[in-house]
Amino acid sequence: MNIQDIRKQFPILDQEVNGNPLVYLDSSATSQKPLQVIEAVDKYYREINSNVHRGVHTLGTRATDAYEGAREKIRKFINAKSTQEVIFTRGTTTSINTVAASYAAANLKEGDEIVITYMEHHSNIIPWQQVAKRTGAQLKYIPLQEDGTLSLDDVRATITTNTKIVSVMQVSNVLGVINPVKEIAQIAHEHGAIMVVDGAQSAPHMKIDVQDLDCDFLAFSGHKMCGPTGIGVLYGKKHLLENMEPIEFGGEMIDFVHLYESTWKELPWKFEAGTPIIAGAVGLGAAIDFLNEVGLDNIAEHEHKLAAYALEKMAAVEGMAIYGSLDAAKRAGLITFNINDVHPHDVATVLDAEGIAVRAGHHCAQPLMRWLKVSATARASFYLYNTEEDIDKLVEGLVKTKEYFSDVF
Repeated sequence: MNIQDIRKQFPILDQEVNGNPLVYLDSSATSQKPLQVIEAVDKYYREINSNVHRGVHTLGTRATDAYEGAREKIRKFINAKSTQEVIFTRGTTTSINTVAASYAAANLKEGDEIVITYMEHHSNIIPWQQVAKRTGAQLKYIPLQEDGTLSLDDVRATITTNTKIVSVMQVSNVLGVINPVKEIAQIAHEHGAIMVVDGAQSAPHMKIDVQDLDCDFLAFSGHKMCGPTGIGVLYGKKHLLENMEPIEFGGEMIDFVHLYESTWKELPWKFEAGTPIIAGAVGLGAAIDFLNEVGLDNIAEHEHKLAAYALEKMAAVEGMAIYGSLDAAKRAGLITFNINDVHPHDVATVLDAEGIAVRAGHHCAQPLMRWLKVSATARASFYLYNTEEDIDKLVEGLVKTKEYFSDVF
């Protein structure tokens, strides 16, 4: 894995920001796009552009082949049994909302339980809050260990025979911890519950095998894994999807429409109403080709090395608070932090003046912020195109930030 060759595939990285070479450390929010993804989307609009599944003309056939070809690439990428289990959505948020609004709303009743964790992204909290209100189900939280990890003993203590749904992120977008979703799925199934996995922060960075995990649903987004914005995936076991009702209705998803009744197409199309995100799917397919060429194992190894290097360097900065486990083996390639007495927005602003892009705020995880006893944090997140030199520049920028605000106050 030659990082410099990989970096050449990302044209956006070859620029200056505020007079400094760009150091992009915000891939957990959205990743940058390689040339082959940009070119695939461009080629679709230049040479193929047509609606899918409808026309018998040549462009329509090409568009359908490209769209369904992307679905097959995704099936292989996550090792689903069938393309019928791969639903295109707008992203992780839409995917989780689909499970909540369709499966959960139809299967939950008063007294049932939905189990999640304190570390969840808002998109894996609010849909369950809403369906709990509508059905009378109870929302429960698995507690966190002191370092932000999950204990399987706590998982077993929280999940009961009343639990019907367990929904957990595989990788935390704040703490960077890698959760044992395979073991959690086993515990959920032992109690008759289904397992939903938020894969937004894991699908771009590590191999996912849905059959090995035995999860019932998996949600992830294309834009975090070198693909376009506005495209995502909901994987679901076929027997569950077949018994679920669509939550959007209109063209594309119908079989027959009568005056007062209609019937739906078979999977996966019954969940894809209207003109789908065709160019986005084509771009996501190209992104998967790119990630496969680099190798997910290589990406994971590279990011673990970066995380270990960054933890060592950042921990040496006086006044630095790092959240989550300090063991790089237990976390993915992101580090959330604060500098004593400096607001994270100020940290991000000073770093931006140095050309360094990090995220600052509550990261759509306000319950976790309260658990951490902070209102906001800064976050540096790494991907396959980042280097140790990027981290060196980050640390230099953090030292400058600390010195600047020491002089001010």
